Amino acid sequence: MTNNAQTSTSNPSDELLTFFKALSDSNRLRILGILANQPMSVEQLATALNLSASTVSHHLAKLSDAGLVSAKAEGYYNIYSLNQTALEEMSQRLLKKENLAQVAEPVDLESFDQKVVRDYLASNGKLKALPAQGKKLLAILRYIIQAFEIGKKYPEREVNEIIKKFHDDFASIRRYLIDYQFMQRENGIYWRIK
Repeated sequence: MTNNAQTSTSNPSDELLTFFKALSDSNRLRILGILANQPMSVEQLATALNLSASTVSHHLAKLSDAGLVSAKAEGYYNIYSLNQTALEEMSQRLLKKENLAQVAEPVDLESFDQKVVRDYLASNGKLKALPAQGKKLLAILRYIIQAFEIGKKYPEREVNEIIKKFHDDFASIRRYLIDYQFMQRENGIYWRIK
């Protein structure tokens, strides 16, 4: 039996989908729970779950494709058992932040920011208003912070002049840049940190 989940490590998105699809059915979760206690045949599982043998076989195939169960022939029957090691390894590996982030890589994460900036910029290049909604405000702050160099020290007067190019309420924007940790401040000196 080929283990598709373990052989498709080159595409984390496909492997995640296989893993989550295998776990997305209550009967499959119940099968895993039973097999966590003891190995069983299809017929035993069908009786325990009050399901047909063909339905249990279908669920076992999905779990097997994900590498969560394995079968061993005993006489005329296949005895299925939980692959506990694979379950723990896959959940730790697949659910790492960097692996989940790879799933979104084809998505243009900057498109929201670009749309917000387009919506809030006037023809003269200044902001029409500051967004009240937090996500939109963050998009505007990410846009404004690009005018500052990372690590360069700026006196408050220079920070105000740069921000005035975007909006007249430089004090609020300066405070937001500090509050949302785009910049830090000490003794009237500011610097961009991200």
